[in-house]
Amino acid sequence: MYYIQRDSQGFLVRVADVPFDEMTGKLAKDSPEAILWRKNQEVMLNGLQQLRQSDLEMVRVLEDLIQVLTQKGVINITDFPAAAQLKLINRAHAREALNGGLSKLINDEDEAMF
Repeated sequence: MYYIQRDSQGFLVRVADVPFDEMTGKLAKDSPEAILWRKNQEVMLNGLQQLRQSDLEMVRVLEDLIQVLTQKGVINITDFPAAAQLKLINRAHAREALNGGLSKLINDEDEAMF
């Protein structure tokens, strides 16, 4: 059994496994409406997951774009607000540290992991 809340037009706006203050009724878990609700929620969650992954990938693209524009002299790090400068600098340091650490693992013949 699901505990539900409907809007003024009768559409589901909230479905929960436990009762809540704003609930306006109950719905059997095997009802067509509940099954459709679960499928819609799954589609929505998959879409959100894809957007989150895309956001992470776009952050890297934007970071690389900023680096290229800075190297070409189109923009300067000082063109950004102080908070953005700090974030860009911290990211650059983190990437350098990670890349440097990986290089040591690959280039150190005595201690190589690969």
